[in-house]
Amino acid sequence: MLWARVATRCALAAGMVAGLGTAAFAETMVVRVTGPSAATYRPGSKLADGGMIALKAGDVVTLLDAKGTRTLRGPGSFSVSAPAGAAAANGVMLSALLDTKRVRRARTGAVRGNVGNTPAAPPHRPNLWMVDMDQSGTFCVADPGAVRLWRADAAKPATVRISGNNVNASATFAAGESVTAWPVAAPVKEGAAYRLSDGGRNTEVRFALLGNAAALDGVATGLIAHQCTAQLDLLVDTAALADGAARN
Repeated sequence: MLWARVATRCALAAGMVAGLGTAAFAETMVVRVTGPSAATYRPGSKLADGGMIALKAGDVVTLLDAKGTRTLRGPGSFSVSAPAGAAAANGVMLSALLDTKRVRRARTGAVRGNVGNTPAAPPHRPNLWMVDMDQSGTFCVADPGAVRLWRADAAKPATVRISGNNVNASATFAAGESVTAWPVAAPVKEGAAYRLSDGGRNTEVRFALLGNAAALDGVATGLIAHQCTAQLDLLVDTAALADGAARN
């Protein structure tokens, strides 16, 4: 019965992400670009499906469509549409990344250690709406009530001092906890800027409200418009197609 429930939840989550697909947008969006063609293919610009994109040597362009993200590397001429056989991005991971309700209900979580002598992979922020203690910059918010603090190293207890906008607040992590609540004494609103300090590091964040951005392309558009770079990188990497190889 337990496995049946788990399978059902995973299927529902994958289905929810799939629902962000062709019904939400029929175009492909540029989400990252470097190289000589950066002025031509700006982040946020749309490319009609079925077309071609011509890249020069040194160009690296990442596209987002209904299936996920893929990266094209020049030189060459590439199809804007993902190959028909390309596997969609991991729907369960992507759903968890974008889910504001899950963050609102989240309890603090323990970080597990290595198994044997195998080095542990660096932990990744599991949700887009968690403020990373190691990343300064603009932080986009879909639901002000769903903001949480996250840290990669949860080995020791820590108290985070939050100041700015005539606010002095604090949040605490217990040993082994990677997620904690954002204090209500520090309002999450448009333009609010705060300095976070836990005694060993200082992080500065400025909030930007996205409003109702449920669809994948809507979230990406908002992150690009407000220059929420760290969150955009996390979204692009999580949404990468299983078959990310581009063919020209």
